[in-house]
Amino acid sequence: MTAYVYMLRCSDGSLYVGSTRDLATRLHQHQIGLGANYTRERLPVELVWHEEYENVGLAFSREKQVQNWGRAKRLALIDRDYESLPVLAKKDFGRPGQPSG
Repeated sequence: MTAYVYMLRCSDGSLYVGSTRDLATRLHQHQIGLGANYTRERLPVELVWHEEYENVGLAFSREKQVQNWGRAKRLALIDRDYESLPVLAKKDFGRPGQPSG
């Protein structure tokens, strides 16, 4: 069964990542305050990115991956700036001049 991973931009500018089998219904739930506690306190929300997967397991794995990303990497994903993703993934380990991921 098809599933989705998605990202919402909340009213405070923060980004929320989730997954679902029914993207339209889940987006509506978020928009009317019946979604996650996080988004309820940051309405309105806007869908800014999503990907489709063939099953819930794959979507959930991708959700967890994107949730672990920093803001810069999430913004690059929203902008479809795929070339920047590897650079943004590198950890700086305290080295000056390296972006953190």
